[in-house]
Amino acid sequence: MNLVHLLLRSARRLPRHPAIAVGPTAVRSYGDLAARSARLAASLRRKLGLAPGERVALAMKNCPEYYEVLFACWHAGLVAVPMNAKLHPRELAYILENCGARLAFVTPELERSVPSAISIASADYARLLDAGAEAPAEVAPDDPAWLFYTSGTTGVPKGAVLTHRNLLFATHSYFADIDRLFPGDAILHAAPLSHGSGLYGLPHFAAGALNVIPESGGFDAEEIFRLIAAYRGVSFFAAPTMIVRLLASPAAASADLAHLKTITYGGAPMYVADALRAIELFGPRLYQLFGQGESPMTITGLPQALHAERDHPRYLERLASCGFARTGAEVRVVDDADRELPAGEVGEILTRSDCVMAGYWDNPDATAKTLRGGWLHTGDLGSLDAEGFLTIRDRSKDMIISGGSNIYPREIEEVLLGHPAVAECSVVGRAHPEWGEEVVAFVVLRAGAVAAREELDALCLEHIARFKRPREYRFVASLPKNNYGKVLKTELRRLLAATPGK
Repeated sequence: MNLVHLLLRSARRLPRHPAIAVGPTAVRSYGDLAARSARLAASLRRKLGLAPGERVALAMKNCPEYYEVLFACWHAGLVAVPMNAKLHPRELAYILENCGARLAFVTPELERSVPSAISIASADYARLLDAGAEAPAEVAPDDPAWLFYTSGTTGVPKGAVLTHRNLLFATHSYFADIDRLFPGDAILHAAPLSHGSGLYGLPHFAAGALNVIPESGGFDAEEIFRLIAAYRGVSFFAAPTMIVRLLASPAAASADLAHLKTITYGGAPMYVADALRAIELFGPRLYQLFGQGESPMTITGLPQALHAERDHPRYLERLASCGFARTGAEVRVVDDADRELPAGEVGEILTRSDCVMAGYWDNPDATAKTLRGGWLHTGDLGSLDAEGFLTIRDRSKDMIISGGSNIYPREIEEVLLGHPAVAECSVVGRAHPEWGEEVVAFVVLRAGAVAAREELDALCLEHIARFKRPREYRFVASLPKNNYGKVLKTELRRLLAATPGK
């Protein structure tokens, strides 16, 4: 069940068919990609002495070598640890230490962030491609394939152990619920390959389709519209904020969307008004998903046909939901004692399927808590209606989602409390029309102390990724608290709504 066979099967059948393109230009055929990954895998085993099950980290922006390294890890029986390229060097260092990575690969702009890594632009990397290929490693279905690091409420990242079975299930679910794929179809990777977009490359490799990396290496609305017109059978994964940016682009008015097949969106709630605007522009090509790193991309989904069913009496209500359980997945809503709740009542969302992680890396306590009773406890609050449609009502743990990235307030609060002038602080999210949410910090200074915004910004940038830092600091005399001394973040959010600030 080694995932590398998704690539190898297509390479045997379609060796000269393009597998990866950069912008409008194909750069790897299936035969070439499979051969390079096999040679790299042999070097990892023979030259560098890595044993099956050891971890290899990828601190890489989107590029053709990303999949080359990923498939090489699986070919050699190793565990890939993709890391968000936007993370702070200290965050990357924590992940490397926590997972015990034997080796890391980086794109050139991240060489200073991970000094001991092998750059894909280096002579060392080129030499690793000189080895003779070996047969793929034999792996068990429940062997780890990918460690997906997702921050916890304490701000300490946890590695969700995703097995070969988990990712194969997610691949099959794509075919069952979202799209049939064929050679010649294309997926645009405008979102990071270290997250959902990278996972959705797997069904495209399995089908012999083309994986297209924008020349910008990321998301640029005008570039996306050009690439949609340049290829056929085009799909891509997008955070809702990306769709909002596409809608606002001047290129949208004259975009050629004839070759667009599917836009899968998720990672944060989509406002109904934005969804309606997106349907107006893109037509019935939208698929909404709800998933987590612990059950990647595969808990519930709202299919394309239901986005188009405008005459249904509950159309807007359904559009506000995140659909129903994916093929092969079970979903429940429970109370604090894990008792199933009736339709319409709000509780914690649980899921069970072959997509649910094996557990957290080297963290048995968190694993036991999150997977108790054989169900993944998502930490999200929602309700199921009588037809099985799930609506997320709130996010527990006070997580902020900005631009599709998860931000956990306590991580930022602990950094701010490191400033000698800060006595107390509390971080909450505020609605933002483009990013979904932005970070706002309420700060109480010590008596007689002074701290400028610039100082707090510098402190944050020293310890956490740029996208996590607050966009506004509100200096207050005290924080609202309950009788037990717990900060009432609901009051802070109410204050933000009443006094929007900048």
